[in-house]
Amino acid sequence: MIIIKSKHEIEKMRKAGRLAAGLLAYVEPFVKKDTSTLRLNDLCEKFTKEHGAISAPLNYHGFPKSICTSINDVVCHGIPSAKAILKDGDIVNVDVTVILDGFHGDTSKTFLIGDVKSETRKLVSSTEEAMIRGINAVKPGEYLYEVGREIEQFIKKLGYSIVTELGGHGIGRGFHEDPMVLHHYSLQNRIKLKEGMTFTIEPMINMGTSSKVVISPDDGWTVRTKDGSLSAQFEHTILVTSDGAEILTKL
Repeated sequence: MIIIKSKHEIEKMRKAGRLAAGLLAYVEPFVKKDTSTLRLNDLCEKFTKEHGAISAPLNYHGFPKSICTSINDVVCHGIPSAKAILKDGDIVNVDVTVILDGFHGDTSKTFLIGDVKSETRKLVSSTEEAMIRGINAVKPGEYLYEVGREIEQFIKKLGYSIVTELGGHGIGRGFHEDPMVLHHYSLQNRIKLKEGMTFTIEPMINMGTSSKVVISPDDGWTVRTKDGSLSAQFEHTILVTSDGAEILTKL
């Protein structure tokens, strides 16, 4: 069931989205070489509490930390750890979600650590561009599959692959609401967009031709590329407006 947000609910989502954007901007200077992902987690948890909000991932279906930190071949849901130290040449996606006054704001960014190879930089910048193209495809009266179509047309030319087993999601009072947002063209997303819908667009793009992923049997959360290739991701929470899309997770 897709929930159309009221004006009152949209205002609350704007506030939650701005806080999530502020959290990601706050932690950015700490995302650097020799920093552990646990330190990033703890900084984010402290910031969130200080701003009167709750870290949505913490204890969500048993997830043990406040943010997700996904390094190199980890596609998503990486668990912060004192042992995971960022190294020169790494890429890491930091995914944050806050609950403020009962509403969720969800955003992520892939960061470059130190001296990163040019081909890796291209993967990261192309993934961000894919997200932007997907957002620009959002218009009331159009179908949700146009988001996936735009992303797929852009990414295919570059020789990368799109993770198809995972996607974006509706969001509001719930962390994960309907619909699932696919980042490739599929009639499963033959859903007409309406003003007041809110969802995330968060393409996960793998270097190389395989879109296959595996979940770590050790923790039941960490999703990696099956072939060990690098993966990048960017995410925004968006609102369908009368003439397009508003990015809610933006300062």
